[in-house]
Amino acid sequence: MRYRNLGASGLVVSEVGFGNWLTYESGDQAEACVRAAVEEGVTLFNTAAAWGRGAAEESLARGLVGTRRDEVVLSTGVFWPEENGPSQGGLSRKNIFASLNGSLRRLRTDHIDLYHLLRYDYQTPLEETFVALSDLVRQGKVHYVATSEWTAEQIQQAAGLAEKHRVPLVGNQPQYSMLWRVPESQVIPACERLGIGQLAAVALGQGVLAGRYIGGVFPPDSRAAGGELARALVWPVLHQELLTRVEPLDGVARHCGLTMAQLALAWVLQNPLVGTVIAGASRPEQVRENAGAAGVTLDLDVLAQIDQLMGSFVQTDPRLTFAPPQYRAVDSAAL
Repeated sequence: MRYRNLGASGLVVSEVGFGNWLTYESGDQAEACVRAAVEEGVTLFNTAAAWGRGAAEESLARGLVGTRRDEVVLSTGVFWPEENGPSQGGLSRKNIFASLNGSLRRLRTDHIDLYHLLRYDYQTPLEETFVALSDLVRQGKVHYVATSEWTAEQIQQAAGLAEKHRVPLVGNQPQYSMLWRVPESQVIPACERLGIGQLAAVALGQGVLAGRYIGGVFPPDSRAAGGELARALVWPVLHQELLTRVEPLDGVARHCGLTMAQLALAWVLQNPLVGTVIAGASRPEQVRENAGAAGVTLDLDVLAQIDQLMGSFVQTDPRLTFAPPQYRAVDSAAL
């Protein structure tokens, strides 16, 4: 494993991080995945309070039993309601305090290393959010703060308030992959000026860039064959032409001595402004495979090949959010 500072901060994270969003429901396999990550030198472990109504955090805590607390960077986040009930979620002082205390309990810890503001809250004054975070930082419950899927303008506003209230805003978590390059035009340059590092997510393109759906086959443990939320995220990218373009990446990866998943993760890590690329897994062997992307340098001709293969499917328009509009959901029978 290799390690990088997150932005201009002193927080050091593993180049490949572990996210348990789609892992926590895997029972013993979920905990085995966490242990495999620790064995591979992964230090950044990412989860969120709302995932499974807190079940993801509890699963991560079980997997980390026996691991020294100071050897890991625990990352969780707040925004969505955690229960079906009156809670409105968001970044109000009330919700941040309630969510953070719940996360501490479920993660069996007294502090969160990196606390994510998972979406921008248009209903709560941003000043209220950062005053609340400042209090939590002074209490020692939060060490660093990150945004997630915020625009460049929103991050700039947050940075000003973070400086005013002495909140160490050091990270931003965008979706970022060889297909989804939207953050490169505005978000990443703004973060670079502010000393904010990137925690890249969805680098495997919901499994598409890992070759999970080559030939139109949906493995039973894949997202396309999973629960309603997982299917909703992956089906928009199961475009026949895109799958055809992705298939030759296997040859490119083999030429580099990598798997397709490693190639996709390594592509993201070629950007020096990325502190870590967060990847999930459903089996320990996938964790070990992902860890193999650390420290890889891709030659310029390889990067050019990737650009050529992806062609017009590469998205760069900063106005886009999440699923690209020209990707369409398709009937599996059509693949």
